[in-house]
Amino acid sequence: MKKGKFIVLEGPDRCGKSTQAKMLYNQLVARGKEVLLTREPGGTPTAERIRQIVLEPGLDVRPLAELLLYEASRAQHTQEKLLPALEEGKTVICERYTMSTCAYQGYGRGIPLETIGVLNQIATQDLKPDLTLVFLMSDKYFTERGEYLFSDRLEQEDLAFRQKMRQGYLEMIERTPNAYLINADKNISDIQARVLQLLEEHRIID
Repeated sequence: MKKGKFIVLEGPDRCGKSTQAKMLYNQLVARGKEVLLTREPGGTPTAERIRQIVLEPGLDVRPLAELLLYEASRAQHTQEKLLPALEEGKTVICERYTMSTCAYQGYGRGIPLETIGVLNQIATQDLKPDLTLVFLMSDKYFTERGEYLFSDRLEQEDLAFRQKMRQGYLEMIERTPNAYLINADKNISDIQARVLQLLEEHRIID
């Protein structure tokens, strides 16, 4: 049985998820909580190997194969890391989860959301976040942020792909319980304040 809290940070590349995830981790540890910081795809040795395949530039990975690789990574991550940590009562912070798959492979690639939904449910054993924070920024910042810009296959997608993906995130926020839009155009400290406010509202922190 899940005893801990599961927080997911969602959003496209270069939106500041990693920065905010690390800041949140430090905040929670300072408050005396046991915290796991992890990511998808990846988070375990096996899942990280799958991540290398699915994001390798120049590799021909077809949309359905891409989806199944993500779900294989997620199944490993969920069973090996997420569920045990939550059962131990830890607070889990995860960069990306099922909503990203719907945004990228569903809205972006055009794979039916019903198909993705079934695979997500199987891979996660129906584990759902207690709080989902979706970081979205103006597209102009995409080309300005990140030392390793265009370093993986997904980052090399064009503007049209990113626009479909962004629209997907916006639509999913509206129909996902406990999901909130975070304006990633703001400065880091303002974003952190909003994140902490939402954790307080959901009684994850006092």
